[in-house]
Amino acid sequence: MKQYELTFLIHPDLEMNTEAIVSKVKDLISANGGKVTKETNEGKKKLAYTIREQDYAVYYYLELELPAEAPAKISGVLNITDEVLRYLLVAVDERKIKLEAKRRAYRESRAAEAQEKTEEE
Repeated sequence: MKQYELTFLIHPDLEMNTEAIVSKVKDLISANGGKVTKETNEGKKKLAYTIREQDYAVYYYLELELPAEAPAKISGVLNITDEVLRYLLVAVDERKIKLEAKRRAYRESRAAEAQEKTEEE
């Protein structure tokens, strides 16, 4: 399965009831054979330009693992969902994943070296 990032904007009038919409999107993802690996509620923010006569939206971000045919199906459903003002579903670059893993390993090795040095003193 390939990794994807999904950012979607929820209608601002539904700010107090975002759980229902988010669970609807998660159910859509799992119904298409995917799984959510990370989720973040970015909160209500002002839009750069008006979308469907709205100046604000609730931003939500998900990291996903999806099979090859799932993005097209998910996009088709999100296009006709009234609660979602806009969405962006993109594949994560494999080079970025490898680079982040290398950086994490480097930081961990540096932290271990620093700890060994302090223990020696």
